[in-house]
Amino acid sequence: MNQTRSDVAGSTRILVLAAFLCTPLAAAAQAAVEAGNVTRATAPAAAKAPQGPMQMTISMTPGAAAPAAQAPAATSAEARGPNCTGAIRSESSVIVAVGKSQLITLQEPVRNRTLGNPGVVQATMVSPQTLYVLGRTVGTTNMIVQGRSGSCSIINVVVNADAGGLQTSLGQLLPGEPGIRVTTAADNLVLTGSVTNAQAAQQAMEIAQAYANAAHNGEGNGNGGNKKGNVLNMLSVDTPQQVMLEVKVAEVSKTLLNQLGSAVNLQGGFGSWTGGLVTSLLTGASAAFFGSKANNLPFEFAIDAQKNDSLVKILAEPNLVTISGQEASFLAGGKIYIPVAQANVLNGAGTVTLQEEEFGVGLKFTPTVLANGRIHLKVAPEVSELSPTGATIRGGTLTGQTVLPVITTRRASTTVQMRDGESFAIGGLLTDSARGSLKALPGAGEVPVLGTLFRSTQYQQDLSELVFIITPRLVKPMQTSNYPLPTDSFSTPNPLSLYFMGNMEGDGKRPTQPAPAPSQPAAPAAVPAAPPAAPRSEGAPATAVSAMPTGRPLDEPAPAAPQALAAASPRPPLPAPAAPARSIAVAPAPAEDTAARIARIEATAARLAQARAAAAATTGRTSSGGN
Repeated sequence: MNQTRSDVAGSTRILVLAAFLCTPLAAAAQAAVEAGNVTRATAPAAAKAPQGPMQMTISMTPGAAAPAAQAPAATSAEARGPNCTGAIRSESSVIVAVGKSQLITLQEPVRNRTLGNPGVVQATMVSPQTLYVLGRTVGTTNMIVQGRSGSCSIINVVVNADAGGLQTSLGQLLPGEPGIRVTTAADNLVLTGSVTNAQAAQQAMEIAQAYANAAHNGEGNGNGGNKKGNVLNMLSVDTPQQVMLEVKVAEVSKTLLNQLGSAVNLQGGFGSWTGGLVTSLLTGASAAFFGSKANNLPFEFAIDAQKNDSLVKILAEPNLVTISGQEASFLAGGKIYIPVAQANVLNGAGTVTLQEEEFGVGLKFTPTVLANGRIHLKVAPEVSELSPTGATIRGGTLTGQTVLPVITTRRASTTVQMRDGESFAIGGLLTDSARGSLKALPGAGEVPVLGTLFRSTQYQQDLSELVFIITPRLVKPMQTSNYPLPTDSFSTPNPLSLYFMGNMEGDGKRPTQPAPAPSQPAAPAAVPAAPPAAPRSEGAPATAVSAMPTGRPLDEPAPAAPQALAAASPRPPLPAPAAPARSIAVAPAPAEDTAARIARIEATAARLAQARAAAAATTGRTSSGGN
């Protein structure tokens, strides 16, 4: 029994040892069946593959494996390429994206093949006549494939970045931009086509840059994963949106000043002694009330009282237009040079240089039109002016005192989002400051009423309010050049108005330019058609039509004899008159139309005269028959 157990244990150990030894051999045999017999001209299989181009020869001929005894000699020998028969049969090109694979169908079964750079592409035979190609890194290489007949073909393989994947991502993330196209140039992604606005172009660039970085960092090139891909932006905006910014800078500043001061000079003498009282508490203004006495006891005094109210109003409205995404600047003002002391490092002597400073109304802004119609705005308005009181510098190397210019500046800088035509107050300032001072002669200046002569009082209050209001507008170029200008209402005055009336401007009317003569006469105004003119009676005088009311028919008899018409017997019907004339206001017409209207008026007057004559004759016959 024990012998049997020992035999079983020994057999088990033998089987385990055989399996351990046969596993590498089985794996090698399986690899040889799938990929063919591979002979490299470099280090043994255990060595690390180099990164550069490496020639690889793969034989698909059965039984081509060398004996085990000749393996070291085959390893040290140089790799041979395909032994082609005759000229190259064909040359083709294959483009593969990084990380993508492709199957290539060959013309005949393959005997062997050579791959130029295995680091760029991986090539494997999946059948005797089908080649599997996988793109590894961006680059180019080629393969020489020898068929069973002995003839060779060249396959050029180009591995580019995955443009198709980026095209799909852009279509999903930016569905409103169907005009974007993605191509490749070497290892660069190229964006071409058109977009609707600048923000869409910026978003497409950010997506493409992230995609390119991820593709390069995923190649496993050992660079730490921080390689940056290249993206070329060749996108164009269909209709660049233009933005006009209206900025209003409104400021009101008010200063209230009240001051009262006095000066007294009293002199006298006694024997060889002289003395006096001198006080000067004037506030700096000229004396408003003064007096003097010159005799044995000279006496002088001066009193100044001042009240000053000043009001300053500033209203600046700079307007500026730029394309979405571009910065624009505007300045209406001037420049001033301020001396600045500079120390010389070599000899220690000081020098003075001039520093340029700008003042006036300035504006800088960068608009970006968003997809939803909102405007992203970076704006920095500024209003500056020279202060009437400069900065006084005394001492140092300067003799006396120097007054340097001072620039008062109001500035704001912010970022906002608004819609077209909306207004926003981006900055404001409200100040209310008061200053007071009192100078007096000790003792005498504290007396309630008379102490006013021995003290000086000054009180000043400053009020200021400032606000910035901005309004962005989406604008388009004007289609006409006939737009109003600020100089349209100005005209040069004539000498009489300038010297005698003191007018610096003319009447303010814009000089009118004569209109060009039309090539064809203007069409006359439409008038109602009139019947043909009746022959004019020579004996009947023409009656002015304008003397009759407009609403009375022309066949109505004159109001001079109403009783005769009422007593008359039935009279024969009068001839049917023409349509009553209407009062129509027409524009001046050429001479031909005027003559036609005159003829119609004369015909109407003739018919009216005939009607009146017939009525008078009928009335006369009726009267004679009654008698």
